[in-house]
Amino acid sequence: MEINVLQWQKNFKMGRYIPNDFNTQVEAGWYDWFCKEKSLAEKTNKMGKIISQVKDGGKIDLEKMYVWFKNNCPFVGPLYDDFRFADIETGNTMFTIAIDDKRASTKYEVWCWKNGFREAYIGFKNSRDLVKWLNKPWDEE
Repeated sequence: MEINVLQWQKNFKMGRYIPNDFNTQVEAGWYDWFCKEKSLAEKTNKMGKIISQVKDGGKIDLEKMYVWFKNNCPFVGPLYDDFRFADIETGNTMFTIAIDDKRASTKYEVWCWKNGFREAYIGFKNSRDLVKWLNKPWDEE
């Protein structure tokens, strides 16, 4: 059973995902990776600092969504990480935030359900602007 984003944020703030062992990082939400297992905790911490700033009332429903992680190995270019917000009830991914994908023109590239994941929906040069966008309701776009 997946835990909601609100509980994930509480766990993160309490340091629950600091250990770099396999079970802890799978519990944190790692689904797939091509990097060394020992690097997952560092990646969780990096992405967790962004996730912990997401507030309810914006695009992410903290109680009805969960977060999970992937380390991607594209056919062209180096490995890159992403975190995804998915609906707890259906399991459908609603947002994928790719970080440092060298094929992208921005540091943070958001893919989402709004355009059927056909292409990046929006990109950001820094995490501050990404968080602002996530915390803004759709009707304020």
